[in-house]
Amino acid sequence: MPTRNAEGSRPARPARARRGGHRAVPAAAPRGPVRLTARGALLGIVFVAFGAALLDSAVGLPVVNGAGFVVAGANAALFVRREDLLTLSVSPPLAYFVGALAAEIVLSLGGSGFARSVAIGLGTRLAEAAPWLFCGTILVLVLALLRGMAQNVRDLSAELNGRRPRTHRDTSH
Repeated sequence: MPTRNAEGSRPARPARARRGGHRAVPAAAPRGPVRLTARGALLGIVFVAFGAALLDSAVGLPVVNGAGFVVAGANAALFVRREDLLTLSVSPPLAYFVGALAAEIVLSLGGSGFARSVAIGLGTRLAEAAPWLFCGTILVLVLALLRGMAQNVRDLSAELNGRRPRTHRDTSH
């Protein structure tokens, strides 16, 4: 049975030695803000679009749907990794479409004329949200440019032309 110290808790165990004789180093706490991959950010937009579309149908306010997209897009642009800004910048309208389509499918279940109901509902939803989609996409682009998307474009160009892409720390070029 392990011994306990005067406070009743177990004493800290020393780190076990690894094969090479090195002591195990405890993992350092992550530094800096939390960052998402482009996939994670786009999945967030899909979920917000889905929830906002269902909420819009429940309360009858199309502004909920559009504002949800703008807020989700802005948050995605602010919290995505810098390396993924280019991927994120072209995808929010498609992510919104996927979320809205899923919501229309859920809302049309059990009714007659399922495909027709989904098509009409999705067309109406996209028409109502068009100005919001435009503004939200512009906001994502502006935020991505401010966060360094131009460097992503330069890196992609260098990679496509067979040159070594510049890292953020490399300033020799």
